[in-house]
Amino acid sequence: MRLIGGKSLTLRLTLLFAAVSTTVLLLLALQVGWLVERHFEELDMELLDGKLELLRHTLEKARSPAELEALPEPLADALIGHHGLTVLVRQPDGRALYATPGAHFPPELLSAAGARAPRPSQWSDPQQRPYRGLAVRLATGIAGAPPALVAVATDLSHHEHFMHTFTAALWKIVGLAALLTGFLGWLAARRGLAPLRTISRGAAGITADRLDQRLTVGTIPDELAEVAQTLNEMLARLEESFRRLSDFSSDLAHELRTPVSNLLTQTQVTLAKTRSLAEYQDILASNAEEFERLSRTIADMLFLAKSDNELAVPHCETVDLAAEIGSLAEFYEAVVEEKGITLNCTGSGRVPGDRLMLRRAIGNLLSNAVRHTPEKGRITLRIADDPANVVLSVENSGPSIAPEHLPRLFDRFYRVDPSRQRFGEGAGLGLAITRSIARAHGGEVAVRSANGLTTFELRLPA
Repeated sequence: MRLIGGKSLTLRLTLLFAAVSTTVLLLLALQVGWLVERHFEELDMELLDGKLELLRHTLEKARSPAELEALPEPLADALIGHHGLTVLVRQPDGRALYATPGAHFPPELLSAAGARAPRPSQWSDPQQRPYRGLAVRLATGIAGAPPALVAVATDLSHHEHFMHTFTAALWKIVGLAALLTGFLGWLAARRGLAPLRTISRGAAGITADRLDQRLTVGTIPDELAEVAQTLNEMLARLEESFRRLSDFSSDLAHELRTPVSNLLTQTQVTLAKTRSLAEYQDILASNAEEFERLSRTIADMLFLAKSDNELAVPHCETVDLAAEIGSLAEFYEAVVEEKGITLNCTGSGRVPGDRLMLRRAIGNLLSNAVRHTPEKGRITLRIADDPANVVLSVENSGPSIAPEHLPRLFDRFYRVDPSRQRFGEGAGLGLAITRSIARAHGGEVAVRSANGLTTFELRLPA
């Protein structure tokens, strides 16, 4: 799996895993090396402290200068078999009482022998052999005599050889472990990212013709399930948008085809033979009606196109809904009286917004109610005002609308009965325009239909 414009995500995770594990191994190796070194130092100090205790006990047995002069022989016997151990004992007058063959101690170590808390030192002899040792002053058994100078040291050649071998082996192990952890990290990253590749393959198979396909969420780890679910929801929205776009294109072609076909047919028939002036005038008047129908449809489509791009309210003012309803009721008075419809208006309310846009929305709802109310029916307009919202409801009697149609009533060109004659009923854009106007004003429109009553509610912020 590769990132566009970047490295492979698997490679990034592998390098990150290898870097972290290598850092941990390095720190662990340094800690182990330091602990081993401290362990050897403690062993050396234990050995040196033991030999100093032996020398102290031996010096305390010397009760006279003669006994002190006789100490080299018992000291040699006591120190036999201790390979790598170097001892120097100087009498209080500075003469060497005992010294192992090849003993070499740095002068600065011997000069600091009077310190209360002697500290071990490391040095190399002329043959470059490393030593660790310390020097102290120990009292003899001779009363009133000054203490003798005692220096002990142990050869570190064996320790250094071991540490060199140990360090080389440790670094090899760390290197191999880093490579192994990098390889294991690559395997883990590949396996961990397998669900992403599954999602990628599934998404690659989804095209405009297969938008009904969905990603399988059940087999995806919890960490990626939310991503897959989000993609599925996005696909559902895309499918719905494509469906609506396809339906809209078909409906738009059908809506425009009828008037254009009527105009073409009527024009061809007219041109087939010479006609009188009155006949030409009638034909032109009929054509003008079709052109008006086309003009209204195109104007409505432009309005909805603007609403799809967040239609803004051009002029905001306080609109009296009751006054607008009264004005529209007068406009439809002739149609209402012709069908014997009872029209009632109750309530009052004011909302901020564009008066012409709101008048158009209310007019669409009222026109829809008048068109679908049977003769001798009833239309009731109510305005309910509360501190938060103003709700305008338009209720009309007539056949109830089936529940499956209610969610799509505000879609463009949607009609409950597609076979119904469309002449005189508009282009099927009125309710879609009403919803766009309501949303532009921060409101919403809803519909319910049952028991022979259909009610549209326009809810606007007060």
